[in-house]
Amino acid sequence: MSDAESAESNDVESAGQPGADPLVEVVRAVGHEHVTAEHASTVELTTDDWLTPAGDCIVGVEADRAPRDFSPEFRESCQDSGATITARFAVGDPGDDGVDSDDPSHVDEFVGRGDPDLALLDDRSMVGRTSDYTDDERTIFVDGDGAAADLDRDLVDALAEGAPLTLRLEVDPAE
Repeated sequence: MSDAESAESNDVESAGQPGADPLVEVVRAVGHEHVTAEHASTVELTTDDWLTPAGDCIVGVEADRAPRDFSPEFRESCQDSGATITARFAVGDPGDDGVDSDDPSHVDEFVGRGDPDLALLDDRSMVGRTSDYTDDERTIFVDGDGAAADLDRDLVDALAEGAPLTLRLEVDPAE
């Protein structure tokens, strides 16, 4: 199986199929006309179907899942300060129904780490942070190497036109 087939398999499996990889979570969302991705320390997806211009860290709305939906194994693995958490943002073209995980139109990736204080229990939104702030239930990684403002600008432009987004989160536990 190729790496692309493996990634696609994980995308399907983590959507609740038998044999799912408990250390991978996939969230599907869409962009919005108010996506600016200008926030320098956070990046966020929300299950809300709206976004105001003030939400400069939000890059996707109508997310089909929230941290509360993540597997217990995934959440537990993220609570290890030595765990590495990779967030891959794959974006299709505006007007597409979804994102081709083998060949997205745009892709960007951030890497952060876990923390014992990550609760991952929010039922509305998820936030990746460049800081070590963990005092809420929506933080999905800390000490990330990027935030909304660091995303590829072509990817951001596509999201501002309503393109579909797939966020693939993978946790690599400390050894």
